[in-house]
Amino acid sequence: MVLLNDAARIDILQKLVAIPSVNDHELDVANYLAELLAQYDIKAKIMTLGKNRANLMAEIGTGSPVLAVTGHMDVVDPGDLKAWESDPFILTQKDGKLYGRGASDMKGGLAALIISMIEMKTQNKPAHGTIRLLATLGEEVGEEGSHHFFENGDMQDVDALLVAEPSGYQIAYAQKGSIDLKLTSKGAAAHSSMPNLGFNALDPLISILNVVNEQFRANEIPVSAVLGNVTVNTDVLTGGVQVNSLPESAEALINIRTIPEFDGRAVINKFDSIVKNELQKYNLNYDQNMAKLLPGALKHANVSYEVMMDEPAVISSKENQLIKLAQTIGEQFAGQKIPVLASPGITDASNLMREKDTKVPFIVFGPGNTTSHMANEYVDQSMYLDFIEIYIQLFEQFLAN
Repeated sequence: MVLLNDAARIDILQKLVAIPSVNDHELDVANYLAELLAQYDIKAKIMTLGKNRANLMAEIGTGSPVLAVTGHMDVVDPGDLKAWESDPFILTQKDGKLYGRGASDMKGGLAALIISMIEMKTQNKPAHGTIRLLATLGEEVGEEGSHHFFENGDMQDVDALLVAEPSGYQIAYAQKGSIDLKLTSKGAAAHSSMPNLGFNALDPLISILNVVNEQFRANEIPVSAVLGNVTVNTDVLTGGVQVNSLPESAEALINIRTIPEFDGRAVINKFDSIVKNELQKYNLNYDQNMAKLLPGALKHANVSYEVMMDEPAVISSKENQLIKLAQTIGEQFAGQKIPVLASPGITDASNLMREKDTKVPFIVFGPGNTTSHMANEYVDQSMYLDFIEIYIQLFEQFLAN
């Protein structure tokens, strides 16, 4: 018997979207979820990890196997409000779509997990095993919440993991890793007409970035049969304050997507080698040539780097039981074949699946689409409601088998 009708299920998502948990305030989401779960005799544990920040964990069932299901409680900034056709924090129904920040990424998936657990609990399910909800903080920036769950040992007894990120009617069984690096260059300010009195912090930084792009895109970097190439992008470059002054400092933020064959350690080692070698060459060239062109210019390049984030790639078996069940059940609702693929993005699985064998089932499977992070983000209402039913059947059948 269904406990919550469609209107009640949409209302839960509406309440979640109304909480502006933009890279913060996950505690407000956790408090709401804990109160909601308590109404149906599901105990939740809130782990406060800073001002207004928290993880939440809840379980139904007992014993093994243990199926962990996860979703993050934070959302990204709505951006330019003028680009939205409705208030991003008021769930708006239009033409079969539910609009709002986080509707797709990923309060829709989180709500579907919560509701599926409520429905199962009221029917005294699962009959075997445990469903463990891990609701995380800070997935969009740094993945601190999932890191805490891993360090706290909450994944040690887990036999399978489902991430309810917005995949739509397709399943990911593997994902690339991700490294964020910050390069900082120090120079000396001077008037542009007298560059010999200063040092342009952008010059050595740009030189290093060019070599990074060249070497990380070279053929000698291994390629994964599952995840493809390592990718590198300089996403932020800053330096200087006005056009007629040499910048005394400059900074670049770089994102590199990694694979098991060329992981975070390999990336950092190569990056370190590039920075050291290019600085040495740059300063030698500067001593031999630039000092002649710019009398009095005796300053050297000073470039350092910092690893801001290092999340590993995750690969599971493409033939695992969780995938097979998700395909079979999902196709009944989707009315189409559900493909199984590898994802170039990352999820909290990077932390949660640390130290797990590739035989441990892992999938990304949740309601949503590619409007995540965009203005007018939405989830199809029918897909959102379908995934609740998919989860109920999937969780019960996986644990039973």
